[in-house]
Amino acid sequence: MEITASMVKELRDVTGAGMMDCKKALTATDGDMTKAIDWLREKGISKAEKKASRIAAEGLCDVVVNGNEALFFELNCETDFVARNEKFTALVKRVEDIIIQNGAQCTDCALSAQADGKPLSEILLEASAQIGEKISLRNVSIRTKQPNQVFGAYKHLGGKIVTLSIMNGGDAETAKDIAMHVCANNPRYLDQSQIEPEVLAHERDILAKEALNENAAAAKPKPEAIIIKMVEGRLLKNLKEVCLVDQPFVKNPDISVAEYVKSKGTSVAAFERLVCGEGIAKKEDNFAAEVMAQAGK
Repeated sequence: MEITASMVKELRDVTGAGMMDCKKALTATDGDMTKAIDWLREKGISKAEKKASRIAAEGLCDVVVNGNEALFFELNCETDFVARNEKFTALVKRVEDIIIQNGAQCTDCALSAQADGKPLSEILLEASAQIGEKISLRNVSIRTKQPNQVFGAYKHLGGKIVTLSIMNGGDAETAKDIAMHVCANNPRYLDQSQIEPEVLAHERDILAKEALNENAAAAKPKPEAIIIKMVEGRLLKNLKEVCLVDQPFVKNPDISVAEYVKSKGTSVAAFERLVCGEGIAKKEDNFAAEVMAQAGK
């Protein structure tokens, strides 16, 4: 069967593969478009699997509110250039739709979720072959709220950081303000009651040793009772810096977050913060070594 230019173009439009690959696929399948797509898919998956050893630490996070549930996930690629590409942002939206439609609650569940007769894991492999970089999914989770609670979602730089606040009543604007604050100030805890006793003990021990060393080097050492008060004061200051409700509110540093939400007739029930690539060991290129290697030395 004659393989025409229009057939090649049609296959290329559907698959995104190169013209020569499309022509090979059509030739190998005697012009059968469906079989040619499968042929390219098989070749594409093979190419994508070779990317498995690469490090995908760029990409975008997403937070999607759907009724009383909020979906979090992160889609990673290898370079920020690809993360800003329209094909990648469209893929993020497709992944979002597939997860929601299948009701997936975790990363493994999401990768097994079906769309167009194939699992999401296979769709990502195909996308990896088409885009040319390793693509991986992680940190899929669902947060729920009570009917009387309010979600506030915020995306920074298109999804480099995404945050969510869950408020006890109040309005959407206040909830979003808190989500923005969480993005900017990165609290570790909601309040001091959430801090584990071992964390408190460790911090108190470090501050005590620091104060004792300062006191030993001082011209006029302070009494032990003063040192104890000094340690507790520093501990309280440090705890306020990592607890959301105690932090100065980002839009008005003269008041705390707790004071701000109280003025709005609400309180913070919980919050989440997801940062793209956090925890992934990024590759560090040695430029000098790379130049020497290319020079054959």
